[in-house]
Amino acid sequence: MSSLELVGKKLGMTREFYETGQSVPVTVIKMEKARVIGLIEKEKRGYTAIQLGFGNIKSSKLSKQMKGFFAKKNTEPKKILKEIRIDNISEYKEGNEFGIEIFENVKFVDVTAKTIGKGFAGAMKRHNFSGLRASHGVSISHRSHGSTGQRQDPGKVFKNKKMAGHMGDKYRTIQNLEIIKKDLDNQLLFLKGSIPGSKNSEVMIKKSIKNINKLTVAEKIEAVKKAKSIADKKKK
Repeated sequence: MSSLELVGKKLGMTREFYETGQSVPVTVIKMEKARVIGLIEKEKRGYTAIQLGFGNIKSSKLSKQMKGFFAKKNTEPKKILKEIRIDNISEYKEGNEFGIEIFENVKFVDVTAKTIGKGFAGAMKRHNFSGLRASHGVSISHRSHGSTGQRQDPGKVFKNKKMAGHMGDKYRTIQNLEIIKKDLDNQLLFLKGSIPGSKNSEVMIKKSIKNINKLTVAEKIEAVKKAKSIADKKKK
């Protein structure tokens, strides 16, 4: 079953300094509060889930059907609706809200976002091809991808053949990103490293689905301090 997800906005990148002087690159994400819009029962759909709403939207921008939907639920209109499958829906009630606090004891998260669109790209940029020879024997086709198919048999280009085409603008997930810092007052999350997408783009964050045993940056620094203090004691 899925774990709870939150939607946020990528603000950009900066860096965090530790006491040791170590600099860590971080991506800052402004998290949206999630509101439980509806509960989905197994008897009706065959599975249990909760429907979450994120972000506010003007009522004038909604269709007549969506206006009726939010009026029936007795809640203010939400920009994004997302359904998340949960084992036990009895823990949630319509109207409940939660935010960054769901990551209180979480060290690593998975981030899903849409990559930056780069338009129509050639095979060398899109698939990292080496291209044709840059010396004698190649006539005005240095950056081409070479042959695409076969001869009479089977006489076609196979599906998923790596060729030039639309690059980027696809949903991608980066797993096991470390949470460096949380700002509960401003609903900000600081994640180690970079994530897909441009500034102000929407990102989805959930607890890492893999069991991660590696140490965080803070834990590594603490372990080094501890080892150093033990070594100093032995010298004395």
